[in-house]
Amino acid sequence: MKYSIKRQMITLFIGIIGFIFLAVLIVNGNFLEKYYIHNKEQALTHIYNTLDKLLNEDEEIDSEKLNEALGPIAEKSNVALIVTDVSGQARIRMRTDMENEELRVRLLGYRMNINQKNSELLSQGDSYELWKAKDHVNQSEYLELWGAFSNGDLFLIRSPLESIRESVGITNRFLGYIGVSVLIISIIIVWFFSKKITKPILELANISQRMADLDFDAKYTSGGRNEIGVLGCNFNKMSEKLEETISELKSANNELQKDIEKKDRLEQMRTEFLGNVSHELKTPIALIQGYAEGLKEGISDDPESREFYCDVIMDEANKMNQMVRNLLTLNQLEFGNEEVTFERFDIVQLVKGVLQSCDILIQQKDVKVNCVMDESVHVWADEFKTEQVIRNYISNALNHVSGENIIEIRVEEKEQTVRVSVFNTGNPIPEEDVPHIWEKFYKVDKAHTREYGGNGIGLSIVKAIMESFHQEYGVKNYDNGVEFFMELDLR
Repeated sequence: MKYSIKRQMITLFIGIIGFIFLAVLIVNGNFLEKYYIHNKEQALTHIYNTLDKLLNEDEEIDSEKLNEALGPIAEKSNVALIVTDVSGQARIRMRTDMENEELRVRLLGYRMNINQKNSELLSQGDSYELWKAKDHVNQSEYLELWGAFSNGDLFLIRSPLESIRESVGITNRFLGYIGVSVLIISIIIVWFFSKKITKPILELANISQRMADLDFDAKYTSGGRNEIGVLGCNFNKMSEKLEETISELKSANNELQKDIEKKDRLEQMRTEFLGNVSHELKTPIALIQGYAEGLKEGISDDPESREFYCDVIMDEANKMNQMVRNLLTLNQLEFGNEEVTFERFDIVQLVKGVLQSCDILIQQKDVKVNCVMDESVHVWADEFKTEQVIRNYISNALNHVSGENIIEIRVEEKEQTVRVSVFNTGNPIPEEDVPHIWEKFYKVDKAHTREYGGNGIGLSIVKAIMESFHQEYGVKNYDNGVEFFMELDLR
């Protein structure tokens, strides 16, 4: 993330540490030397005051007494000194003869105002002056304190500045190493803790995104008793509440949608039903009315004609009765008012029973029936409705069989299902009619359908039953005939 808290925290803390480190280096580089010089000045002044006190107490100071009084501080501050009388004769010295001679010459230079030309006066008192001077002999810089004691003796106390600068350089290098180490350690620590802080925040951000996409399985799992942990717990509660609320809304919306669809479907079905029933009943009612009027008016008085008229009336009335029964069955199936009872039964025996009931019609049409099936195959389905499907398939095959007059019924077992197919020789169904044959009152050959008394409802009943089973069904065209099939659960 471009503006992540983790990145901002790391940048902020590293910036603060880097700023502090840089400030320390700048202050150290600019002021540490001055601070050291100030301390050296105090040390040199302290030596002067100590010597002045000693000389006031005792004109002659031996080396043992001098070392006892000034040895530690002189050694610590790297100080060299010389004390001379007014004539320039050395009275007290702490270095070798060569160094003492050098100090004596330097003192003489201050008395003659020679050294002052190339030196910087740092401070002065009533009887002494502190100079920052460069010795042209060894090209080194020194702090030099010179003046006169209360007894009139002259003195020069000096300490090299090179040690100060070396100490400053060493200190700066040491601070550099420490600073880099601290910076690296700080980066690691800040990265670790920022990751620990931002990880639950990123988890909450991810959860909120998934919740925005209506995925309520996302839960905060990092835990913790701090503010982020409380927030994560509240996120989980909110997710559960939203899921529950949306589930209720979806259920209510689904019910409403179903009601609207049911209402629309009812209205559409009512319109279609009235149109189709009116169309289907128009012909048989016209026939019944015509033949009944003929009987009443006595158009034909012979018994054979009256019997023919009565047979036509009865046949048409029977067709209307059959159509009404099929419509009632289809209506119950389509609206789910008829319960589906699943039970285990032998599909082979059921097929044989349907064939036996159609035996007279099979003999009348001189049809050869071939059965390809085992002795017994048990399936799980509604036995009564399954019989309706098979009866419709076999009746449909008997009504459309032609050519070789062969009907072949197969019962084939698969892994989980049983496939029952009914094939009849004859003309294939036109491809443009195949998608519509399952619709109510649809007839491929209306003249032929009228001839055997069909009303275009049988396959609609098959469709409704198979959809209530949630099983596959369909039709296949072959060059020499048509096959209708259905599938049932084997286990």
